[in-house]
Amino acid sequence: MVTLDEVAQWALALPGIAESERHGHRSWSVGKKGVAWERPLTKADMKRWDAGSLPQGDVVAVVVEDMGHKAAVMADPPKGFFDMQHFAGYPAVLVELRLAGKRAVRAALEEAWLSVTPPAEARAYLATKSARRAAPP
Repeated sequence: MVTLDEVAQWALALPGIAESERHGHRSWSVGKKGVAWERPLTKADMKRWDAGSLPQGDVVAVVVEDMGHKAAVMADPPKGFFDMQHFAGYPAVLVELRLAGKRAVRAALEEAWLSVTPPAEARAYLATKSARRAAPP
C-alpha cells in the first residue's frame, strides 16, 4: 500500500518538482508541466463504474510520455494501475494507491518526471543515477 504522503516524498525527491494545489487537491509539477496529481473519482466517474470494481481510497494520475507508452503500460498494468473513459486520449494512467506497489509507483513518478523535464537535466540525472549504481558498496 502506498500513501499520498509517500507519493509526495518520492515526487519531491526528483529535481525541480514542486508541490501545489490543483482543484483543491495535491499536484506535483516541473514548471507548468504536470507530473502527477491526486485524482479523486467524481460523481460522473462513479456512474460509469460497476459498483463492485470501483477504485477505493486515494487515486493519483501520473503522466506518461505519450499514448504509445500508455498503451504499453495498460497492456500489462502493474497492480493498482488503471485507466478510465475520462482519460481516453490523454497521456496519463491512474493508480489506486491501496493496491499499488511502492516500486511501481516510484518508477511511474520517475518516468513521468523524465517525460516533462528538460532533456539536459534528464540526461544528467540518469548519468548520476547510473554512476551511483556502478559504484562499489
